Amino acid sequence: MIKFGYTIAYVADVNAALSFFENAFSMQRRFLTPEGDYGELDTGATTLAFASHELGASNFAGGYVSGSASEQPLGIEIALVTDDVPAAHAAAIEQGASELKAPEQKPWGQTVSYVRCPSGILLELCTSVG
Repeated sequence: MIKFGYTIAYVADVNAALSFFENAFSMQRRFLTPEGDYGELDTGATTLAFASHELGASNFAGGYVSGSASEQPLGIEIALVTDDVPAAHAAAIEQGASELKAPEQKPWGQTVSYVRCPSGILLELCTSVG
């Protein structure tokens, strides 16, 4: 059996990325290497982690596309589920995220908004489906 273990986003400043999620969404830091090039948040069953661009470059000889390298967000998002999307959206903006789409209710009843965090990662803030 294969299970989803974690998501790693490559960022310019691992500590700053951890701090954004701690301050905007009250997540707890679980781990940061002494070098500061890799860190994890305690997000429940699945880990959200960050690694430095330098560490990413060492993993991929041909390089990769940084989430902050484009004015448009990459075509992948991290969804954070909350009961209060407007409050999470406001907290993200207050901590330096850029608003991409204000909270709105979808036809199926889910409330969704989109922000781009200071590290360039596309975030969906949403209520549970159903």
